[in-house]
Amino acid sequence: MKHKKLYSLLALLTMFALVLSACGANNNVEPTDVVPEETEPPVVEPEPTEPPEEPEPEIGSMEHPIKVLFVPSVNVDFMIANIDPIAQALSDATGLYFEASVPTSYAATLEEMCASPTDTIGFIPAMGYALANALCGVTPGLASVRYGWNVYWAQFIVRRDSGIETLEDLDGLTWGFGETISTSGYLFPNAMFNDMGITPSDQVETGGHTEPVRAVYLGEVDFGTTYFSAPQLPGHPDVVWAVGDPPDVPDEVVEECGLTDEGKLYCGEYRVLDARASIREELPDVVQVVKIIGLSPDIPNDTMSFSPEFPVELKQLIMDAMVAYVNSEACLETFCTENFYDWTDAAPIFDESFDLIRAMMEQQGITLENIGE
Repeated sequence: MKHKKLYSLLALLTMFALVLSACGANNNVEPTDVVPEETEPPVVEPEPTEPPEEPEPEIGSMEHPIKVLFVPSVNVDFMIANIDPIAQALSDATGLYFEASVPTSYAATLEEMCASPTDTIGFIPAMGYALANALCGVTPGLASVRYGWNVYWAQFIVRRDSGIETLEDLDGLTWGFGETISTSGYLFPNAMFNDMGITPSDQVETGGHTEPVRAVYLGEVDFGTTYFSAPQLPGHPDVVWAVGDPPDVPDEVVEECGLTDEGKLYCGEYRVLDARASIREELPDVVQVVKIIGLSPDIPNDTMSFSPEFPVELKQLIMDAMVAYVNSEACLETFCTENFYDWTDAAPIFDESFDLIRAMMEQQGITLENIGE
């Protein structure tokens, strides 16, 4: 029993000594101040911001010129060479900037007007206007006036040596015309053929109005359809052509047809102004070879039209400038010649003027989807 108590006492003393030793060791450690390492605050990147949008240049400014499109209906080379003076004249009169061009076709002109809805002017025919209005809302501004007429006609032309004398003779023959979007070249003649039961054997789309004349002259087609403007007798102002008069010059003056020193096409005292005059420099004997055998009913004249969202405040300013230009001497060298559109004046026109065109298109089943088929 004594041994057990001794062992227990020794164990307690040993443990007590160990505790004191540990406490003494801790007391020998000198305290030190702990200085935390300095760290830079995290860099906060600013949120990315989009740069402010540049304002759109004003329509008609140098940075955003107004597009002016001319359908390629007559002498395309002459047109391309003379569109810049027209654009410059409009710019001088309005203080606006214009960029003129001649698209490759009637259809391309309409497509570009719709593709640039805020800034485009197009010189387009009546059927082209009706299509563009249905396609994207193109609006009319001016219509041409030629030698006092605010309408024009389609003419049917053949070679003088063809033996063809009447429209009925055209049944089963080859027909040449400019484009299916042409009012005088296609829409009105086709309506007349449907009414008369005339079915051409073949249709040849030549482009423009000059090309059907050339095709007939060369015998590539049996007959053609183009625009007609009445012949004039400048030396006899009291003698004015009227609807129902023969469309061609009298037979007795045909052999006298040719160019004057000023480059005009005359047959005796008659000045020729229809589509044959557009090829007079290349084929000065065109009237001796090609004759007119008939005309269509009246057609609304071709237009100066605006793309659907064109600024309203600019329209009248530009139309006034165009009317002034058409009545200027400068226009006689460009836009107002037989090689171009041959306007002699211009007047306002409104959408309802084209209801007849729409009715004829509907009657023939012509739509945006099937045009040209």
